[in-house]
Amino acid sequence: MWEAPTDSVLSGKAAQTLSGAWQLMLLGDGSPTRHLNLLTGHKVKVNLIAMQAEETQNAEAPIEVEELKAPLIRRQVWLECGSQTLAWAESWWNQQEAEHHLQNKDQPIWDSLTKGRSELFREVDGLALVTASWLETKFNQEGPFWSRHYRFFRKEKELTVIREVFNPDLEAWLGPTPRHAL
Repeated sequence: MWEAPTDSVLSGKAAQTLSGAWQLMLLGDGSPTRHLNLLTGHKVKVNLIAMQAEETQNAEAPIEVEELKAPLIRRQVWLECGSQTLAWAESWWNQQEAEHHLQNKDQPIWDSLTKGRSELFREVDGLALVTASWLETKFNQEGPFWSRHYRFFRKEKELTVIREVFNPDLEAWLGPTPRHAL
């Protein structure tokens, strides 16, 4: 429906009309699974939807996916806290990197990548409002929904591209947020 220009996302100016809490959730470089855990008091459960080879370039994938070395794996999950589904996420990986880093497929990516206290750099590249009937059904809410995508880097090398879509139920902890173009 709407996507912020990349330069405004990288500069942090894309979401100035959002509350500080929503700006941190959408543009912060912290772990969203950790944030969900802290907000709700529930451990985040990863419900794996699919993890399979991505044979062709998905036209709806973030442009940054093109920077990953083929062959690619695409992983899709629901993020649940207690009885609530609070986010949907998908990630793209080089197949070899996925096999190395995602050995426990039901574990949040942040937990997998920070095992051994390895350093990571996260760069938020995109902010958008999205809508889809399957998201509305799962979230039990009408869209649009806030979405972001980002990359993880390790040793200056792109490791993965991740896109997340957040359930408006997060307003219970983060306060109200507009769901229209900024």
